Amino acid sequence: MLLLKKNPFGHYLVLKKWLIRYLGALTHQRYKGFNKLQIEGSEVIRQLPETNVLFVSNHQTYFADVVAMFHVFNASLKGRVDSIENVAYLWNPKLNLYYVAAAETMKQSLLAKILAYAGSISIERTWRAEGQDVNRQVKMSDITNIGRALEDGWVITFPQGTTTPWKPIRKGTAHIIKKYKPVVVPVVIDGFRRSFDKKGLLVKKKGILQSMVIKPPMEIDYELDTVEQIVEKIEFAIEQHPSFLKVLMPEQIAQMEEENQLRRYSASQKKRS
Repeated sequence: MLLLKKNPFGHYLVLKKWLIRYLGALTHQRYKGFNKLQIEGSEVIRQLPETNVLFVSNHQTYFADVVAMFHVFNASLKGRVDSIENVAYLWNPKLNLYYVAAAETMKQSLLAKILAYAGSISIERTWRAEGQDVNRQVKMSDITNIGRALEDGWVITFPQGTTTPWKPIRKGTAHIIKKYKPVVVPVVIDGFRRSFDKKGLLVKKKGILQSMVIKPPMEIDYELDTVEQIVEKIEFAIEQHPSFLKVLMPEQIAQMEEENQLRRYSASQKKRS
């Protein structure tokens, strides 16, 4: 009985279902209203197994990216072809869909905690904490929790661990791939950074064309490929390898540099306050 059934993390599925329904209805216009979401590859979603699927994606905002994926994946499973037309596809959403997020992010507000209940696997970042660079050991419980989620269903992860573009892929993702041997599906997104604030909660600009490209599963030899080789494959698959910088227009590079300057200025102001 769904009313009493829980997922492996102790979350009631009926509550998760209603949260996804409500949040989906609330956010639909962000991708199918005053902003548009262009989708490619919805047929890939329908061909995936029910469990042990790992999505790897570039990252542009804390929440808007993953909310869009909840929309697109569920719409695709309900037969929409590269479309999120008619939000009724969320009436019976995929409940074994999870996403990896920093624990400190998911504790910042009541809304973040609600979003966490909808599917977050919260992990302690080993390289960043409270705006400062750190160097700490990986918590094995975090790896185990990702494995539990893969065993139960699909997991979305952002292997750069940051919304700043062109940052290196974290090797932890490659270790997870070698350990659990999931089907690895690359996703490339764009436009979210221009549409939303950094958290992905506030609409920064309307009339922006967002895009999401879902690529076929990656070819990975789980036994013979090294961690470094898997990292490089992910970099190319999500179009974050340094070689992609060579094909960017000068104005795109200038925009990214401006955004990085704003982030650094904002961080310095927080330190002073």
